[in-house]
This record gives sequence, C-alpha cells and structure tokens, in this order.
Amino acid sequence: MTDIAIIGAGFIGGVHARLIDAIDEARVSAVVDNDLDRAQGLAGPRGATAALSLDALAATGALPDIVSICTVSAGHADLAIRALELGCHVIVEKPVDITLEAADRLSVAAQKADRVLSVVSQRRFLPTSVALRRAIDSGRLGRLTGGTAESPFFRAQSYYDSGDWRGTVDVDGGGALMNQGVHALDLLLWLLGTPVGVSAATACVAHERIEVEDVAGAVFRFDGGAVGTLFASTAAFPESGVRLSVFGTKGSATIAEGRLTIRYADGDEGVEDAAPEGWTSIDWAHRAQYLDVLDAVATGRPPAIGFADGRRALAAVLGVYESARTGRAVALS
Repeated sequence: MTDIAIIGAGFIGGVHARLIDAIDEARVSAVVDNDLDRAQGLAGPRGATAALSLDALAATGALPDIVSICTVSAGHADLAIRALELGCHVIVEKPVDITLEAADRLSVAAQKADRVLSVVSQRRFLPTSVALRRAIDSGRLGRLTGGTAESPFFRAQSYYDSGDWRGTVDVDGGGALMNQGVHALDLLLWLLGTPVGVSAATACVAHERIEVEDVAGAVFRFDGGAVGTLFASTAAFPESGVRLSVFGTKGSATIAEGRLTIRYADGDEGVEDAAPEGWTSIDWAHRAQYLDVLDAVATGRPPAIGFADGRRALAAVLGVYESARTGRAVALS
C-alpha cells in the first residue's frame, strides 16, 4: 500500500483525495493544511492524519511515500522541495510554480533527491490524446505544419471573489491561461514540439477586481517549423470543452467534445474518450496519471509527465505574458 499525503485541503485537494480513494494500491495517509479543521475535514473520514505542515507531519514519524501538492500556485516549488528533502516522491498540481526561478530551484532539488517528480497534466492521458500522439509518432500525419488549441471556459465573478488570492499576480500567478488554458497549451506543446518564440495579447474584459487576464491569444513558433495558435478564456459563455487541432502534410486531426477525428487521404479514423459509469473522462484520466506515478515509483522509471514538461509549459505561459506586456515577440528557451 502506497501512502500519499495531500497538501492543501481545498477543492483541488478534495479532487485528489477522491482519485486516490479509487486506487486499490494507494491511500490518503495524511492531509496537511494551514487550517487544521479543514485538514481534519478531509482526513477524518479516511482515517488519515491531519497536520499543519509537512514538518509537523514528519515529526509524527508518519511520512508518506508520495506528497501531492494541491495548494495555491505560488509556493508549489518550495513545498515540493521540502517534500523531496524529506525523502518523498512528489506530484505537483499545475502550474509547477509561477516563476522560472522557483521552478529551477525545484529542478536542482529533484536532481539531488533522486525521487519521482511529476506535474499534473491529466489531459495527456485521455484516450483521444493518446491516440493522436501515436498517430503523430507513427508518421501517418506526415510533417507537422501547425495546430490550434482553444480553452473557452467561463468563470463567474463569484469565482474570483471566492478567495482573496484568486486573480492576483503574486499568488495566482496569472488568469485564464496560467490556471485553465495551461492544459490546452500543454497538449499543443506535447504534440507540436519545443516552442522557440511567441507573440501574444491578453486582456481582462469581463471581470472586476482582478489583476490578471480573462482572455489570452498567442501564436507560437516551434523548432520543427510548425506554427500554433492558442486561445484561452474564463469569459466565454456558455463554456465549451478544450478543442485541439493538429495539421500535417499527410493528415489532420481534431479533438472536440470528447472525440478525436483523424482525416487521411484514404479515409477517417475516430476515437472516443470513455470512462466507467460514475466518472468523467477527465477524472478518469487524472486517475490514470496517478497510476503512472505509482508505477514509476515502483519500477524506478521516469514518470510520463516530469518536471521538464511542467517547466516548458510554465515558460510558454510566462512568454505569453511578457509578449502581451511589451507588445513584442518573445524568444523561448
């Protein structure tokens, strides 16, 4: 049985707890939160330990095998570093942090610790995403020429008013792109390759009392020559799911509403996202990422989604923000 401690007993921590509950070979052994009553509320029904900090948990002698970090974005790296120092493997919710300086400190700590470190990007585990990646790797789409990713979500003003950290630069790190659109962006990067430059614009057009964007648009250049576009919003009503298209010299593909359609000269192929009854496809994919991490810990292999993936997505997000702020194209590395 693999013991997993959840850091952060808010909404996302609750999501992770339910995912872990559905895995036979793992359990929530502890919940850490700066509000002990809130920690106990998530830990108690599971017979888990509640603690105010990782160090307080360590002092009880009940260190877990894996620490799952589900707190606000700023501080992800510091919590992950401390967990690694204590000898734990780590799962970090996206984004890996809100600055590259913090992310790179985590990179150094991970190399020293020799532990599994994975960043949450559960959409890569959807059947549609997996099938599209296989088609690209097989060469059936030919040379990739471009792609588009759309993340048209809606968040009411009450969402940003629900916490004084929401919509702030120092704690939330960004808005529609950093916190929602990063999933679509991660897929675009995963499928098209390494981005080398970006031109972007952002705006806040539909919300009040926030410091961040609720709309972002960007054009990326990739090292293989492809060009990709991204749209992310929390002001698109009624919201629709992530839509992704990839174009190549021998075929093109689109993921929309849980279905992948690949078009070749000799016909089309289709794949549907599917999950067992009672599960959404996204939650089932999220569970699949947990299973991947558990297997990586057991076998000593790298996880399917590692630190480098999380840093690349963060660098791309920050490049969008810099381009929008300066009005100039930004080189990415």
